[in-house]
Amino acid sequence: MEAAEFRKRGKEMVDYIADYLEKIDKRQVFPDVEPGYLRPLIPDCAPQDPESFEDVFKDIEKIIMPGVTHWHSPYFFAYFPAASSFPALLADMLCGGIGCVGFSWAASPACTELETVMLDWLGKMINLPEEFLAGKDGQGGGVIQGSASEATLISLLAARTKTIRRMQSEKPELTEADIMGRLVAYASDQAHSSVERAALIGGVKIKNVSSDNTFSVRGSALKKVLDEDKASGLIPFFFCATLGTTPCCSFDKLLELGPICNKENIWMHIDAAYAGSAFICPEFRHLLNGVEFADSFNFNPHKWMLVNFDCSAMWVKKRSDLTGAFKLEPLYLQHHHQESGLVTDYRHWQIPLGRRFRSLKLWFVLRMYGVTGLQEHIRKHVWLSHQFEHLVLQDERFEICAEVVLGLVCFRLKGSNELNKALLKSINEAKKIHLVPCHLREKFVLRFAICSRTVESTHIKFAWQHISQLATDLLKTWEQNHHQK
Repeated sequence: MEAAEFRKRGKEMVDYIADYLEKIDKRQVFPDVEPGYLRPLIPDCAPQDPESFEDVFKDIEKIIMPGVTHWHSPYFFAYFPAASSFPALLADMLCGGIGCVGFSWAASPACTELETVMLDWLGKMINLPEEFLAGKDGQGGGVIQGSASEATLISLLAARTKTIRRMQSEKPELTEADIMGRLVAYASDQAHSSVERAALIGGVKIKNVSSDNTFSVRGSALKKVLDEDKASGLIPFFFCATLGTTPCCSFDKLLELGPICNKENIWMHIDAAYAGSAFICPEFRHLLNGVEFADSFNFNPHKWMLVNFDCSAMWVKKRSDLTGAFKLEPLYLQHHHQESGLVTDYRHWQIPLGRRFRSLKLWFVLRMYGVTGLQEHIRKHVWLSHQFEHLVLQDERFEICAEVVLGLVCFRLKGSNELNKALLKSINEAKKIHLVPCHLREKFVLRFAICSRTVESTHIKFAWQHISQLATDLLKTWEQNHHQK
């Protein structure tokens, strides 16, 4: 394909994407396919000779779209939002067009420098303490990771290295293997599975800290488990606090946990993957109080801030903690500015070497929406979640299972887990809306997350009427079967 055809086909693709997003509400939110649907639809091998763009383009609707779950549909209420906006899509095109691999400053100075500045912009928007910002000569700074899971892993590995070095300087007779065998990390029993996975990859033990009746970890619970572990010769080194847990959007008590971690030389990482975007609104910023005690902090603009995946923002108080753990300098990656103190080489801050020009998406979105536009988006979603909560509370057959703070409502029919599993099955089999469940203690709970950029009050009302009608039908058959038994 030459540039002339690219111009023509590019315009066609933009039209196709715009049509897709404008009319997405007409598509069934969850696909009607069985596993393995795709293989029989395409040849066994790649074509020997080139095919035309028309042939490829025709197959999008025929082969791809039948198997797509439409995350940006206003009837998608599963998981958490996946952000998308037209400015971010345009920036992604530019990123692909420039096509640099920004592992060092020299590999593309704009790629590195724009990221540093954008993370400072973002940090200021959520009122992060000054020491997390790069500024002109700060010790901290921000970096874009691929996901919150990567941010957690990076912080755990950095904490591990820091603790091993500290222990060896205090007790030189200890080998790295001695220390590694005794290291233990901690997270809430509500924390995302990626924290456990980080410990698995990092080769260290991990323990759950019990959450309270609001599903939050308190200082007293952490202290209890730390005291027990230290008494049995273990070395606590890392705690992942969660702000906006995946099951029910609960918040660990940073103001109680932070001082304990600081006193015990434990790295505190804060995972606010979903909730972090809300901190740009002054009325939600208090949820981040206590971040000043943390060593690292992360949230995902690609969830709730209209920036397409992948764009996970992570900040550290001391960037030397990351570079100290991951820095390797083969000759082919060196450049003559690297010792100037003025440049950042982000390859030392992350797992992969290569990285895309992801800060372009932030730059476009932050400029074209402005802080006020993004605040309006967040507030609208929170308002819609309270609208849904209100509808649930008006129906005495249902209960709300956790406080509704942001854009997630956890609810269920009063009754057995089996009843609620049957309700969820009927909702997802009808394919008019899409939900996923969670467990809160022993209860099977339905999660209703406000996700789409285009979701409106009418979609919330439709979803509730649909759920309510399915519940009515289910309870009738449930009662009949119960009487027959």
